[in-house]
Amino acid sequence: MAERRAARRAVPSVYRSADGRVELRPDPEREHGWLLTVEGVPQSYVDLADPTYLGFEYMRLMGDVVDCLGDGRAPIDAVHVGGGACTLARYIAATRPGSRQLVLEPDAGLVRLVRERLPLRGVRGLRIRVVDGLAGVAALPDASDDLVVLDAFADAALPLELACLEFCGDVRRVLRPGGGYLVNMADGHRLEFARRMVATVREVFPHTLLLAEPGVLRGRRFGNLVLAASDTELPVAELTRRAAGGMVRARCMDTDALAGFCAGAAPLRRGEHVMVPVPPETAFGRP
Repeated sequence: MAERRAARRAVPSVYRSADGRVELRPDPEREHGWLLTVEGVPQSYVDLADPTYLGFEYMRLMGDVVDCLGDGRAPIDAVHVGGGACTLARYIAATRPGSRQLVLEPDAGLVRLVRERLPLRGVRGLRIRVVDGLAGVAALPDASDDLVVLDAFADAALPLELACLEFCGDVRRVLRPGGGYLVNMADGHRLEFARRMVATVREVFPHTLLLAEPGVLRGRRFGNLVLAASDTELPVAELTRRAAGGMVRARCMDTDALAGFCAGAAPLRRGEHVMVPVPPETAFGRP
């Protein structure tokens, strides 16, 4: 019986979405670990036995921000724009029991795959709505949530309609006073898109911070940057300490530093033609 279970686990699940080949593979180094990729680009990692294990560098930084919101233990109401394998939602359910969470994911096939292979039955308070982020957030009531997370990619890039000033304003409408907005974005040489994204969020929120590995912040390599924003002060000192002491050391730029980072960059607006950065062809071992 154990051998049959191991054999089933060793077989990856594959399906084709509008964004390409979606593959769910077991991690040979962690018994309960799974990696979700789209066209070879890693999208999510989960450990079904330990939802507090965050395998990606950027996800660990996002987890640190979640840990530092409020007292770090009280339940929160969270909205996730972009589902993937629901990594951060699983983390919040485990570290903040009693939280209510909504995942907005437009890919019904991906939702089915995750439900079948990465069960969510034990993740209390989590709902998934098959809808795109723009429409999903627009349908939410004013001041209804404590956290909105944007971690959505199409064709390996952040959809521009979710990066624009208009969407950011809708996010603030949904957040309660003191709530937080958390964004995962990716960029490389010169960080032109990241600078415009920071300028966009700063137009709406008075307090911002940016977390990333130093090489990414200097534009030396393509990678993820985590942007956090709120209408109240963010725990910059604690997040700076955590970022510097993590397995992969990162830097934290606060509101004042970000004023210089995005100086001269214009906010992104709906309908504007912008080249959104995508991973280079040689990234992640792709041909």
